[in-house]
Amino acid sequence: MSSMKRGVALSVFSSCLFAAIYYYATILHPLSGEEIFAWRVVLALPALALLISRARGWEEVRTIHGRLRSEVRLGALLLVSAALIGVQLWLFVWAPLHGKALDVSMGYFLLPLVMVVVGRVAYKERLTRIQTVAVLVAALGVAHELFRVNSFSWATALVMFGYPPYFMLRRALKIGPLSTLWFDMLLIAPAAVFILYSQDISVLVQFTQAPRLLGLVPVLGLISSAALILYMSASRMLPLGLFGLLGYVEPVLLFWVAYLFLDEGIDPSAWLTYIPIWFAVALMAAEGARKWQREGR
Repeated sequence: MSSMKRGVALSVFSSCLFAAIYYYATILHPLSGEEIFAWRVVLALPALALLISRARGWEEVRTIHGRLRSEVRLGALLLVSAALIGVQLWLFVWAPLHGKALDVSMGYFLLPLVMVVVGRVAYKERLTRIQTVAVLVAALGVAHELFRVNSFSWATALVMFGYPPYFMLRRALKIGPLSTLWFDMLLIAPAAVFILYSQDISVLVQFTQAPRLLGLVPVLGLISSAALILYMSASRMLPLGLFGLLGYVEPVLLFWVAYLFLDEGIDPSAWLTYIPIWFAVALMAAEGARKWQREGR
């Protein structure tokens, strides 16, 4: 199997694992969304350490540690970065437990379109005709949702408007993705530990009362770690355009997990919200595929 085929397989499999986490959170009762988030952060650090070791990235991490002693601004920006991604990690496991899974999947559908607009406004990137049409078509879906319920889900908005500042900040920091993620998780870890030890029922008592958690929680760490490792591995094997294109797989899977397995029904009138947005995403995906094929030739 060629490197590109392996990369595609790893990317798709990582999306499947992220979708599995979406459902897996619902079987970790009696853990709350906050506790699942905390365990996911704590268990992610060993996987990240392994990734950084394999990529020989500890030198950059040590360099950043050294800079933190004298650059207060860098420390502040890393804290903001950790807060931005921490909210998203929390929402991802909280939403399936509180009937917001479809709303979050909608946010992931809209995120690439929002990023196109951010690129145009913040970085003066030119929009292609297809991108312009896609944004306008998606806007029709959003407008219909506002007309239908006189509001827009805060969970959807948090995903579609919460990620762009994070990506913009990462771009401004000019730090490697693994190093950035390491500091994100490292700075979130104290909050995660605090969550685990500030519950009314201690961790030890929880595991004693629900012994199945002794097996389920480590599996959560295994799935999360495997998804992260596969995702990062795929990013190194694939051309950037193809890697971005495969990013559309995850929101599709999240939607079907929410619809089929989490019993989140869709009001018939809401299809006029979903269909334009899906069509806009399909336009973006088609343009990405055509661009990637053209660059390949």
